[in-house]
Amino acid sequence: MSSTVVSKDGTTIAYDKRGEGPALVLVDGALCGRSQGPMPELAETLASSFTVYNYDRRGRGDSGDADTYEVEREIEDLAAVIEAAGGSAYVYGSSSGAALALRAAAAGLAIEKLVAFEPPFVVDDSRKQIPATWVQDLEAREPADAVRYFMTTVIGLPGPMVTMMKLMPAWKHLKAMAPTLPYDARVVGGNVAGKPLDASQWAAIGVPALVVNGGKSPAWMKTSVRALADAVPGAEHREVPGQTHLIKATAIAPVLTGFFTN
Repeated sequence: MSSTVVSKDGTTIAYDKRGEGPALVLVDGALCGRSQGPMPELAETLASSFTVYNYDRRGRGDSGDADTYEVEREIEDLAAVIEAAGGSAYVYGSSSGAALALRAAAAGLAIEKLVAFEPPFVVDDSRKQIPATWVQDLEAREPADAVRYFMTTVIGLPGPMVTMMKLMPAWKHLKAMAPTLPYDARVVGGNVAGKPLDASQWAAIGVPALVVNGGKSPAWMKTSVRALADAVPGAEHREVPGQTHLIKATAIAPVLTGFFTN
C-alpha cells in the first residue's frame, strides 16, 4: 500500500507498507529508491514476518525535496516514517542509508533495534582515497557526469564499465537520482577520509545494533565495518558468507529476522 507522510519541514515523503508483524523501516543507499534497488525485493521477502515500510528518501521517486539540504532534515524524514509506523520501529539501513540510520539512532529516534549493512566508511589507506572535495565535486556536475564521477572516483568502477552502463535502461533512473548524490556524501561525512573513526558521533546510541558486511566485500570495507562495530556502544558484528556490497535479499533477510526477533 502506497502512502505519504509530511516531514517536519513540510516535505512530503512517500512510502510503501506491506506485510504483518512488528514495524520495520528500510533505509536506502545512494541512487536507490522504493521502486529501484535492493529494497523492493527485500520488503517482499520480509513481509511474512514484519510490517515493512520502504520509503523514498527526499529528492527521490515520489518524495519531495527542499531548496537546501541538511542531514537533519533526512533524520526528520525517517522520524516521520517511524511515527507513521506506530511510533517506534526496527530499522535496517544499507550503505549510505546505514550511515543515515546510525545518525538517526544517535539523535534519539524511536528505533528499537538497528542493523547497518556496510556504510561506506574508509578508515585506512588500503584503497584509493576519495577526494576531500567530493561533496562540492558532485554538486558542481550535471546529472550524467555526477553519476560517472560517483561510479568511478567514489566507488572505483572502471571508466569503460560506466560508459557501458549508459546504454542500459537503468541509466535514466540513475541520472534522475543524481541530484541526491551530494546528500549521501553529506550523510557519510568525514568518515571516508581514511582515518580512524571518531566514536563520539555514535556515543549516544543506546539501542541494540548489529553491523554487517559481506564475506566477499573488499578488505577496506571489512576493516571499516569492524571498526564501526567497535565504535558503536554494544554493537554486534556479523559477516555474511559469499556476499558483496550488493547483498542478496535471501542472504540478509535471515540475519535481520534473527536479530530483530531474538
